[in-house]
Amino acid sequence: MRTASGWTDYEILDTSGGDKLERWGETYLVRPDPQIIWNTPKRDPRWKNADAVYFRSSSGGGRWEFYSLPRQEWTVKYKHLTFLVRPTNFKHMGLFPEQAVNWDWMAEKIAGAGGPVSVLNLFAYTGGATLACAAAGASVCHVDASKGMVAWARDNAKRSGLEEKPIRWIVDDCRKFVEREIRRGNRYDAVVMDPPSYGRGPGGEVWKLEDQIYDLVKVCSGVLKEEPLFFLLNSYTTGLPAAVMEYLLGVTVGDAHGGKVSSGEIGLTVKESGRVLPCGSTAIWER
Repeated sequence: MRTASGWTDYEILDTSGGDKLERWGETYLVRPDPQIIWNTPKRDPRWKNADAVYFRSSSGGGRWEFYSLPRQEWTVKYKHLTFLVRPTNFKHMGLFPEQAVNWDWMAEKIAGAGGPVSVLNLFAYTGGATLACAAAGASVCHVDASKGMVAWARDNAKRSGLEEKPIRWIVDDCRKFVEREIRRGNRYDAVVMDPPSYGRGPGGEVWKLEDQIYDLVKVCSGVLKEEPLFFLLNSYTTGLPAAVMEYLLGVTVGDAHGGKVSSGEIGLTVKESGRVLPCGSTAIWER
């Protein structure tokens, strides 16, 4: 399993009973994680003294209980990047720390490309991959359907000193944007995708990743240049294993461009046990 090991402002301190105890800078949070099916002893006193806890609801969703949270939002750093984080209504913090292992990988590929690199970041959220690629020297097109998330990402870029980098900020449906880029003749050296597991479109249409990911990747493979650098696909859906995504990239991007495909889980080390908590999967095609 590939693990993000470069964090100083984030760590998972312990896991038990469906929850994880985390440190975000100097703030301690307890958040649920469905993969934590063990009930090990909670020895760390911060389990009982966390600044905020997210409680799941039996009917879906949940709520935060704030105890001694010093502020509603704050920043954390990963190497040279700075991110604004805050507790959101859906338990998320506006950042997925496990993705840092992919940020580092992409930065290395871009730095070693030997020339200009253009990256299309789809479902780009608050811009972790966008910032990492831009800092490594790439021009980036950042696309997300949420205006609020794109604004958050732009704020992260400014906080990271990257506001003058060649980044296009696009609020749009990702598939429709890609289809227009193909018609316009615009092509990219690399594509990054982090599509949601489930959702509804503006017209009430249902999005389920397992049912629609093949068509989406097939369309997006058409926006690559003739000799692309990489295509990175993330998933947090248990019904879409890493090996399935690897095969998917093989029959789409691989069949068209050669290269090689790999896949695997990504995770974060738990301080208490020294073991790695799985946090999702990534499949990568590379030249």
